[in-house]
Amino acid sequence: MTTEMQEIAITEEKPLLTGQPDTAKEHSVETPHGVLHVTLHGTRTTRRPAILTFHDVGLESKSCFSTLFKFEEMQEIVKNFTLIHIDAPGQEEGAAAYPTGYEKYCVYISVLTCWYSLTLANPDSVEGLVLVNIDTNARGWIDWAAQKLSSVTSSLTEQILSHLFSQEELSSNTDLVQSHRDRISKAPNLVNIELLWKTYNSRRDLNIDRNSTFKCPVMLVVGDQAPYEDAAVSFSCPLFQVSNMADAGGLPQLTQPAKLTEAFKYFIQGMGYMASSCMTRLSRSRTTSLSSSYSMDGSRSRSRTLSQGSQGGQMPPSPSQTMEVSC
Repeated sequence: MTTEMQEIAITEEKPLLTGQPDTAKEHSVETPHGVLHVTLHGTRTTRRPAILTFHDVGLESKSCFSTLFKFEEMQEIVKNFTLIHIDAPGQEEGAAAYPTGYEKYCVYISVLTCWYSLTLANPDSVEGLVLVNIDTNARGWIDWAAQKLSSVTSSLTEQILSHLFSQEELSSNTDLVQSHRDRISKAPNLVNIELLWKTYNSRRDLNIDRNSTFKCPVMLVVGDQAPYEDAAVSFSCPLFQVSNMADAGGLPQLTQPAKLTEAFKYFIQGMGYMASSCMTRLSRSRTTSLSSSYSMDGSRSRSRTLSQGSQGGQMPPSPSQTMEVSC
């Protein structure tokens, strides 16, 4: 008697926890580069490293990371770690516009060099690094000319959107694209955003030796439709854990929070934390699908390891206290 097995579609995403009270605590921190807006979430009593985030240009901590860290599967991580969101000076939601002539070099730390400087200057303080669609190269002549032309023919809002989203996403004009278009164009601190945008476009090549620069595990997240997909892929090396995300676009933390949560959880486990963490629904559905297909073929079930960066135990956890996520 033959028993037929039917495939059951399992929805990967779980809803955002919009109904839960936000226990975030906000602080203003004076630094030589300006006042930093810092938001704390999660537990304050853990001995685990803090998760430190820094947003991309054109975004701030809420628009860049709220969708990801309010995702239901992510709550297991949030409740066990201290989560610290840092906004670049003048970029936080509702920030006042800087007066005309404000010295931009005293205000901003480059979006790229912030995580680079922290990782190199304090290697013992950074235990893991997650980079999302990163581009470490300076603008070439072609990019420079294209940017100059774009600054004449396109508004600041459209220039930033072309940095955050792929041409396919912009052409589709999804609700996500439109919401960010409205947010940027109506921002009261648009002059501050423009200063950071100009600083980003004048960045220098970081000249990173990927095989020797980083003393901690690195996870590289690359959306298959990201504007800087080629640059992000070329930056990878065998020591990095690379998560290529299908249908992710330029902001995978917003469009694919389930997949990024799963990859992040495996990355944390590879560093020796949350070893007993339960699998995400996405992982369970994949495991069930694999087990079913193996059973139908008469093959043995095999465990599947998704993390590549922790193979062979090449990067044991250090006594560091910070884990950084940067877009």
